[in-house]
Amino acid sequence: MNLKISGHHLELTPSLREFVVNKLDRVLRHFDQLIGAEVILSVDKTKEKSGRQIASVTVFLKGKEIFVEKCDENMYTAIDKLIDMLDRKVVQYKDKVQDHGREAIKHHELPPEAEPLQ
Repeated sequence: MNLKISGHHLELTPSLREFVVNKLDRVLRHFDQLIGAEVILSVDKTKEKSGRQIASVTVFLKGKEIFVEKCDENMYTAIDKLIDMLDRKVVQYKDKVQDHGREAIKHHELPPEAEPLQ
């Protein structure tokens, strides 16, 4: 998986980078067909949004892109919230892809008038 991590208006420390990589491993555990991911960590420095930490990720899958963005006062908390939501979306996509839209014949119930042959 190609991974690109960048920071806007903040210094991307090795501990922050390692934290993001470890959290993204959780997503890979559920669905290993990820092509790449782009993580952007930023700080919004406007007066009405003072100290707002923003974490966003775009995950590239075959034929689909999933984008998630979360904000919090603490960057680590924003990343945790981001990974939780991303994990839910990836599992939802995986279920959608693997569901073939019908149930197997062996799981169908027999109508009451049709009895099995003995």
